[in-house]
Amino acid sequence: MEYFVIIISAIFVNNVVLAQFLGICPFLGVSNKVSTSIGMGGAVTFVMTIAALVVYPLQHGVLEPLGIEYMQTIVFILVIAALVQMVEIVLKKVSPALYQALGIFLPLITTNCAVLGVAILLVQKDYNLAASVVFAAATAIGFTLALVLFAGLREKLELADVPRAFRGVPIALLVAGILAMAFMGFSGLV
Repeated sequence: MEYFVIIISAIFVNNVVLAQFLGICPFLGVSNKVSTSIGMGGAVTFVMTIAALVVYPLQHGVLEPLGIEYMQTIVFILVIAALVQMVEIVLKKVSPALYQALGIFLPLITTNCAVLGVAILLVQKDYNLAASVVFAAATAIGFTLALVLFAGLREKLELADVPRAFRGVPIALLVAGILAMAFMGFSGLV
């Protein structure tokens, strides 16, 4: 039951993008097409989940025993950067079209505050390894859900008769705000 609560909470109630407002850059930048959003969501899911597997033993096996917890942010960024490099190399070989579509946003996963935020939250919440991985994967799924929903709405807006003053970024930001308010309804905030 504990893992179910973690999953529902991470995906809906405390959605990393729409409730905690982390990872807004890729949320706005990569959400023009659903297919690109799914690709970015998959890459972030992989990086977040593997980062949880690596960060937990580093925190509890190296940083804490040596008393260098203050190095946490630097160590976590290095781990995330290495994982993103691995994803970038694999995507370039396996799916060149997706690699091109993600463009600059793929290397920017390294500096995506959602990925680093999840790594730090794992330590703050004091989850065990299994709960850490579940939390990271569920948070990444929530990130992907937000991206895909927003991309779908943006694709529909391309076909809609939007007043000229609201076309493009203005209507996208309005829709993002309304989507965030809808997700905040999951937490009971109205």
